[in-house]
Amino acid sequence: MAVLALDIGATKFAAGLVDPHYRLHGVRRAAAASDDPWAACRDLLVAVAGDNEVSAVGIGAAGPVDVPAGTIRPLNLAAWRGGFAIVDHVRALFPNAVVRLAIDGACLVLAEHRVGGLRGVDDGLAMTVSSGVGGGIIADGRVVVGRTGNAGHLGHIVVAGDDTACPCGGFGCVEAVASGMSSVRWARARGWAGESGMELAEAAHRGDRIALAAMARAGTALGQAISSAAALLDVDRVVISGGFAHSGEPLWGPLRAAVARHAGLEFIDELSVELSTLSEGATLVGAGVLAVEATAD
Repeated sequence: MAVLALDIGATKFAAGLVDPHYRLHGVRRAAAASDDPWAACRDLLVAVAGDNEVSAVGIGAAGPVDVPAGTIRPLNLAAWRGGFAIVDHVRALFPNAVVRLAIDGACLVLAEHRVGGLRGVDDGLAMTVSSGVGGGIIADGRVVVGRTGNAGHLGHIVVAGDDTACPCGGFGCVEAVASGMSSVRWARARGWAGESGMELAEAAHRGDRIALAAMARAGTALGQAISSAAALLDVDRVVISGGFAHSGEPLWGPLRAAVARHAGLEFIDELSVELSTLSEGATLVGAGVLAVEATAD
């Protein structure tokens, strides 16, 4: 019997087999086709499952989600913005499988709590900083999911001094300011000629003025959001994953400076913010945790 993990991201899908120790095997990835995302997702799952009977599938999805209804409305997948019944579709594909859905941030914090930087921590935050910004919360040793499953959506904390429009419909969200895609757009609007967050980070390391400013803007916004969330939730450790989070000192220097400035309350004055050590995609690992633990229910 096979246990599968599925990560529905902003621009791509990933799936893999999961063993009882939450290790992933046979991971495959595919672009999230704009015209028919389900076809790309279905083909990926079938390829990963192979000839195995599937007993459980864990799904981590970009939000918003509606966990009780089993539906998702990813902001960056236009074909699914009106709602897509992902759980029903996966159950139809694997009729004998238990299917569990969570927002990507909940999967992220599950992964960090079970096998990553939040092991042994009862109260902490996990964040991803990549094409978007997301997060999840551990409180009293349990993942906080909220009424619809969207708790921990840290990308939509509003940061001070910025009114950049966000795909969510709001303004000044940390995702609209500090994600890799948002930072690239900001830099390009000021004359930088690159295309990706990785290129932006490389340019910053070379001393490019615009790239450094874009990184400082992103890091400051992240530090503000982290400080606000830490004060709200009374946590002392934050673990950050995602491709843009690996941008190094041009991002992390301003981030740490913002935390030092804003995390002034006594109960968070020793707040630790760390880069995740998980080498595989943390959301996919967390989706695997969902699936493995579903089989034990």
